[in-house]
Parts: sequence; structure tokens; C-alpha cells
Amino acid sequence: MKRRASLFTSGLCALLMLTASVQGALAAKAKDLPPAPTTGTGIDTLATNVVLMDGDTGEVLWQKDGETLMHPASMSKLMTLSLLFDALKAGKVKLDDKFTVSERAWREGGAATGSSTMFLKVGDQVAVQDLIQGIIVQSGNDACIVVAEGLAGTEEAFVDQENKRAKELGLTQSTFRNSTGWPDPQHLMTAHDLATLARHLIYDFPDYYHFFSEKQFTWNGITQGNRNPLL
Repeated sequence: MKRRASLFTSGLCALLMLTASVQGALAAKAKDLPPAPTTGTGIDTLATNVVLMDGDTGEVLWQKDGETLMHPASMSKLMTLSLLFDALKAGKVKLDDKFTVSERAWREGGAATGSSTMFLKVGDQVAVQDLIQGIIVQSGNDACIVVAEGLAGTEEAFVDQENKRAKELGLTQSTFRNSTGWPDPQHLMTAHDLATLARHLIYDFPDYYHFFSEKQFTWNGITQGNRNPLL
């Protein structure tokens, strides 16, 4: 579940960028196109929840159950990245600043959990830039918790910031309960909110978008490939 979710995370960003790049070419013919369908008809896909969004305008071109609540799993790591990019853009932290790996981050997000991990060790001092790669490339749950604690002191305080920021971004149906996407019955998003969040990351933080194109990242002697096979 978590691997498939992280594939979609990067894939969604790539899809939004692709949509933006062809938008100009389609504009001339837009007046001749029929209205975009608002249900699952018209495009054959096994995906349960889909939103195709114009990257330039945010207009939904097509959707299938795009407003249906679902458990986003690792796709919710986009919100963790959003708060970290906010802090970087505001100058509150720098890419070479270092956060400390707590026992909780190791215990709840490390290799022993059997989930996606950056393989951090307790007490490690890790640069923000490395944590970004650990989250984006490796989908590291431990990296997310380290970022949450580094920015807010505790993951619980970070979750409060996530939910506040979600409202500011117009993610009207999203509720966060952790920084990782770890299963929780109340940790919910919609495909539309995810698309809106992905668009925010692409267009508001262009300096950091290149991280999503990295094919692999090595930490602690362990090399992991990007979960996005489109690369």
C-alpha cells in the first residue's frame, strides 16, 4: 500500500507538470472541445480515485470520485514537505541545517517497522537536504518524523500545523493525524485535495521541485531507487 502510494505521489506531480506544458497547445482548440466529464465515464481506468488538473489554472479537467475521502498513505507526505518548504522559503531553516534523529523517529519509522524508511540511526545529525531526499526518493517514515520534530518540537504539534495549513491551502476535506501517512482511521484526504497540494508544491516551490526527479538516494550505505518508475 505504501509503495503504491509513493509511486502516485511522484507520478501526480509529473502529471500536473505535463498538463501545464501542453495547456498552451490545447488552448486554441479548447472552444471546440466538449465539457469534461465529471464521473468515471470517458476514460477507462482501474484507479478508484482520479483527478486530472490543469497545472496552470488549477481547473479540474476530468475526475473520478475525486471528492471521495480515502486513506492517502504515503501521499500525505506531500503535506510534510509543504511545511518544510514553507520554512525554507521563509528562511526559518536552511538546507544544510541539521535535525537530530530521536528514538521515537527510529522506533516508529525505522527499519524495524517493516515500512518505508531512510534507515536513520538514533542520534544521527541529518541535514535538511538529506531528509528531503529521504522523504521524496525513499518515502522514509523516519525522515518525516525527524522533520516534524525538528520544525515543531513534537509530531503532535506538527500535526496541528498540518491541519491549519491545509485549511489555508483550501484542502477542505483533508484531516491529518501524523506526518507519515501511517494508517489512522481519521487520516483522510481526497484526490482533489492531493492534486491541489501537488500543484502548490510545483508552482510555489520551484527551487525544490528537482528533488522529485532524483532516481536514487544513498544513506547509511544503503541505496534506494525512487518509488516513481516513470523516471
